[in-house]
Amino acid sequence: MLHPELQEFLLPNSLFLFTVQIIAMLSVFLLAAGYLKAEPRAGSAKVFALMAVFIISYLLNGMAGQHIEPQFQLDLSPWQLIIVIGMNTIPGLFMIYCFLIFQEQQKFPTLLVVAFATQVALDSLLSGMSLYSSGGIGSGSLAFLSTCMDVVTLAFVASAMYWTLKGWRADLVDDRRILRWFIIGVQGALIFSVVFVENFLLDGGSSSYATAQAIIVSSIAFLAMGMLLVAMRFDYVSLSNVIRKVAELAEEAEPENKAPFDEDSFNKVFKEGKLYREAGLTISMLAKKLNLPEYRLRAFIHKKLGYRNFNAMLHKYRIEDASDALADKDKPNVPVLTIALSVGYQSITPFNNAFRQLMGLTPSEYRKREIQA
Repeated sequence: MLHPELQEFLLPNSLFLFTVQIIAMLSVFLLAAGYLKAEPRAGSAKVFALMAVFIISYLLNGMAGQHIEPQFQLDLSPWQLIIVIGMNTIPGLFMIYCFLIFQEQQKFPTLLVVAFATQVALDSLLSGMSLYSSGGIGSGSLAFLSTCMDVVTLAFVASAMYWTLKGWRADLVDDRRILRWFIIGVQGALIFSVVFVENFLLDGGSSSYATAQAIIVSSIAFLAMGMLLVAMRFDYVSLSNVIRKVAELAEEAEPENKAPFDEDSFNKVFKEGKLYREAGLTISMLAKKLNLPEYRLRAFIHKKLGYRNFNAMLHKYRIEDASDALADKDKPNVPVLTIALSVGYQSITPFNNAFRQLMGLTPSEYRKREIQA
């Protein structure tokens, strides 16, 4: 138990907390507005904007606590249920946001859609009981259910961070690769920490909670300001420019007599040589086969061929090859799995998913249509 004088010393200054929250809310608002203006039709921008609204609600709610001095305290009781429900959706929205950015052209898992909808519904019910029921969440079963929902929200954040890190090597967009590590990763770590600390470690009425909230709000303000500055592309704070310059200096110098590399020479080696058929092929492996620095191959595939992701390029070449095999009227009985393995896939599921995404129908449906035609 801390000494009362020490507890009073550790309590955050309300004016400082109020100032930091204003900075954080303005930064989050400007980020969301800028994202919507840059990509008004992007689903990820709309999800980020909704998430920003709930983050601002979370920051406002922090000024309604009992530890806040009366002159700075806000009365949000009429909106408390809506604010709490919105706050509880932040981890799920963050999961959807990361999926939309980093899992392009992939179908969002149905199981996670059901889990998110269930979490929102149950959390809304539990929040309403906690706020408006005289006994709150008293029974052991309801308390256990509340803990389960907290675990689910942590799983959402973990899924978001997994998708952020997954495919980092295959991502051909330099700024987005840096975004994975220095912005989304930090966001995920912060949201995960907030959910874990507030739901499992702290009591809402304690002085420790007030101190922890001040740290959390300061972290959000610092992160949001940093993201805003990077988004505005100031050279002196742009992590992208700094890291790219360092990375380029670290690359081995290319020989002066190196033969020019263009789309024709790439297709001659990669397509005609059927390098894409190699199972488990990565961009670093391909760079070695082509005797090219990896950074140069990344830039070539992205800027010259127009692919944002190495795996997307592989799917394109492999599905074209598989389409020819499926349409071969002389070999109508070759199993689909055999064709999938022959073009570089290691199992039937990713082949079926990629084929359906690119061709709009399943391999069997495509074969039937082509042979009948």
